[in-house]
Amino acid sequence: MYERKILPNLNCGLDLIGEVLYGKWKIRLLWFINEGNKRPSELQRKIPDASRRVLNIQLKELEEHDLIKKKIYPVVPPKVEYRLTEFGKTLIPVIAAMGQWADEHEVHLRDVILKQNLV
Repeated sequence: MYERKILPNLNCGLDLIGEVLYGKWKIRLLWFINEGNKRPSELQRKIPDASRRVLNIQLKELEEHDLIKKKIYPVVPPKVEYRLTEFGKTLIPVIAAMGQWADEHEVHLRDVILKQNLV
C-alpha cells in the first residue's frame, strides 16, 4: 500500500481543502453523489474518461475524509452505494460557487486552457 514520504502541510484552510479535494475526479464525484445515492457503475457511466481503479481510489479517499459514506448490502452479487455525509453536504455550496465562477468566465478559461495546450 502507498505510504506518504512527506507529510502534508496543513497550516491553513487552502492547504486543508487542497488535501481533501486534490484529485482529478473528486469534485465531480461529490457533485454526482449529491444528486442521490450512487452505485460505482453509475459513477463510471457519468465519468467515462476515468478508470474504474482511479475512481475507486478517489472514492476511498473521500470516504476517509468523511465526505461520503459507503454502504455495502448483504446480497449476492454485492451491492455498493455511496452517499454524502452531513459533513460532505457542507461542501456542495462551495462546489456550486466554483462552477458558477467557471460558467461566468468560460470564454476566458477556454482561451487560456487552449493556449496552454498549443504550446
